[in-house]
Amino acid sequence: MKRNPEKTKLKVTFVLGVALILLVAIIMVAVTEYVLLSTEVVDKKSLERSPFAWFLLFSLVSIVIGLGLVFVLEKIILKPFKTLMDGITKLANGEFETRLDAKNVMGIKTISDQFNTLASELQKIEILRSDFINNISHELKTPIASIKSLIGLLSSGEVPQEKKLAYMSIISEEIDRLSEMTTNILNLSKVENQGIITDKEKINVSEQIRNCVLLLERKWTDKNIELDFDFDEYYAFVSPDLIKQVWVNLLDNAIKFSDDGGKLKIDVRKEEEILVVDIQNTGEEICESDYQKIFTKFYQCNSKSNRDGNGIGLSVVKHIVELHGGEILVKSENKVTTFTVRLPTTSKQIYN
Repeated sequence: MKRNPEKTKLKVTFVLGVALILLVAIIMVAVTEYVLLSTEVVDKKSLERSPFAWFLLFSLVSIVIGLGLVFVLEKIILKPFKTLMDGITKLANGEFETRLDAKNVMGIKTISDQFNTLASELQKIEILRSDFINNISHELKTPIASIKSLIGLLSSGEVPQEKKLAYMSIISEEIDRLSEMTTNILNLSKVENQGIITDKEKINVSEQIRNCVLLLERKWTDKNIELDFDFDEYYAFVSPDLIKQVWVNLLDNAIKFSDDGGKLKIDVRKEEEILVVDIQNTGEEICESDYQKIFTKFYQCNSKSNRDGNGIGLSVVKHIVELHGGEILVKSENKVTTFTVRLPTTSKQIYN
């Protein structure tokens, strides 16, 4: 069992403190006895007849020294603890900007650093919560306002028939956008609060990816995208529902950012005990500086295709992949963008 160095330090300090009190008390009693005998205030026989008096003197000296040390400890050691308690109180009241600067006394510096780390993380969470509310409010407000405006025009009765059909098409698209966004938000909320996966089972990942391609057939046929995939059958021990969200989001993202008449290439392979899936599309590139940002909630690159998205899908993907103990990588150059999903597993969890 690994020992806690801070606890050990406290124990050693306590033992040394008690030993110091006893040692000083003994020395003071011995010095007092020597002085009394040297000045002949008392003689040796008197001391031998009254040993209890020396016990009382020893006790009195020990108490005085102990009280003195307690006073010193209160000033030196307990003061940082009081600072820590004040900080905890402020943190509990929502003052997440609170930070401590305790001295390195008996491990207080370590506690102070841990407190500051906790306060910093809570502050980040609060900022994310505020940003989330602001962003989701904006994302919901835009399509709702659009739908309301178009319905108002349609209800006026003054819109030509051809425009009615166009407006109805726009309303349908905005409703689909709202539906997709709310679904992604629910999925993101679920995976963000999920620590472990309890519904893992052996599935044919290759077959699941093919089914996801068929599910999005209308989208890639509308853009005349050429499909390129020919891979063997690979099985993995994963959550079927969660991992399906990964393929749907990545494929939908690849189709959205592909040029009309572009190419979508999918590759599935096994590297030792790692299942690797590459989803590649031709079209708009992602700036290298955005490689990590695109997995952040509501973040969207400056792209003409972003009007069709909400910046949630890739965040969902990243959380799901990491829940499976894997990682997701992106590379974009020469108008070719590749998302790579790597799912590390044991030999008992992946089959080919």
